[in-house]
Amino acid sequence: MQPLSHYLLTQAYNNGWANHRLYKACLQLTQDEFVAPRCSFFPSIKATLNHLLTVDWFYLHMLECEQRGEQPDADGERFFDPEQPFATCTDLHAEQAQADHRLIAYCRGLSDGDLGRYVSVVRPDRVQREQRLRLLAHLFEHQVHHRGQVHAMLSDTAVRPPQLDEFFCEEEAELRAGDFAELGWTEEQVWKV
Repeated sequence: MQPLSHYLLTQAYNNGWANHRLYKACLQLTQDEFVAPRCSFFPSIKATLNHLLTVDWFYLHMLECEQRGEQPDADGERFFDPEQPFATCTDLHAEQAQADHRLIAYCRGLSDGDLGRYVSVVRPDRVQREQRLRLLAHLFEHQVHHRGQVHAMLSDTAVRPPQLDEFFCEEEAELRAGDFAELGWTEEQVWKV
């Protein structure tokens, strides 16, 4: 049985892989399609992907500060100003890939004994305290939720939405081999404990 901390690492890799596949599809859109008003919680693919990235930045900052034994910035809201920092899918893709690598690196450094440690999350009116495990579970769910919205919005374009509901089944390694090659990952890298 693999440790829970390793499961979180596989979630971080799966998150990066899903983002890679989603962005490969979104990069096929024209700029007009990327910014076009659509029916979803956020009004466009551009707005939704910007939201995913800024929330990742916010939580990664809090997690990394706790890991280093530092207090997070008092101005956590700076990650959301501007609300949509990137105008193009190309720029967003580059920044999201960096955030995904940060999350993988963070999760690679976890052990099961660390998961109960508390992280300070600076909100505008208070400091929220959450265990690492719960905060990471929240972050992964947030990413899945909004990627699903982008997936649905892609259904209204000429670009086919990518398969995002796969995980890392052992017998399906060949189905992700191309994506892993593009990402510079190996199966052993993901599954080595």
